[in-house]
Amino acid sequence: MASPLPPPLIDFHSHHLPARWPATTARGLPPAQAARWDRINARLADPAALVAHIDSGDLAARVVNIPAALFAAGDVVPLATWRALNDTLAELVATRPGQLIGLVAVDAFAGEEAAAEIERGVRQLGLRGVFVDSARGEALLDAPEARPALQAAATLGVPVFVHPVNPQPLTRQLARYPNLGTLLARGTVNAATLVALIEGEVFDTLPALKVVVTTLAIGGVLLARGYLGHAARPDALSLLRRHVHIDTMGFDPALIRIAVETLGIDNVLAGSDWPIVNDAPIRDRAAAAFAAAGLDEAAAAQVAAGNARRLLAIA
Repeated sequence: MASPLPPPLIDFHSHHLPARWPATTARGLPPAQAARWDRINARLADPAALVAHIDSGDLAARVVNIPAALFAAGDVVPLATWRALNDTLAELVATRPGQLIGLVAVDAFAGEEAAAEIERGVRQLGLRGVFVDSARGEALLDAPEARPALQAAATLGVPVFVHPVNPQPLTRQLARYPNLGTLLARGTVNAATLVALIEGEVFDTLPALKVVVTTLAIGGVLLARGYLGHAARPDALSLLRRHVHIDTMGFDPALIRIAVETLGIDNVLAGSDWPIVNDAPIRDRAAAAFAAAGLDEAAAAQVAAGNARRLLAIA
């Protein structure tokens, strides 16, 4: 018997790069990899592609972010560029109210400058959350310079999507394994900054802070909860459940089940990493994964869309 379909999903993990900012991701790659990124970059710049799965009924909405890593090639992005990116994204999501939900993109390590842009993006532009990199250089999100941005998000009551980056030197060390090596490096830094938020007492000092990590950070989630009995603090699991959400990138039933068992059903969000990891319809795939993970119809509906609606305060 086929798995019942969940309601149309809200894809929390969707990228976009306005054509005004040409992508740099294909530069210097071997021909086959460059061709793949050229295809991805074309999708990233195409607003019609962004809404195609909404129009087909596969999705209810996309939560859209603009990663600077797609065009900045590791350079520090100036405030004027962040402002222009956020203005452009706000204009785009306004064309599809309720179907496109935007996140304010900032350099989390820019101190009060980042905090001010978050406030502008939420209060003036109507964006519903924040999008930041997991790290910059050796700094993770417990760094003092990141505290104003996190404080702003907590004060405004909006979530922070903490996205992986390519950490060095680990990315170079794993470059010979182009697919798994890249994912391992990116997952490591995503997990590391989650551990930093716990061990650096960020969650203690910002009790209203909500963050979202990707499935790649599952190792950090498990270690923080006390995997193998080595949790550094006895309240680590309760901190995770109060502050941390995780997406379903990859739609692996085993990982979805672990995420639900660890963080609770309220803290797992449908997310596909469109169009980089996934560029296909996901509703059928998600339904099968939710069923294989042991989610009943009500739980599947929460992960599909209900949790994102509550976290982002959308109808």
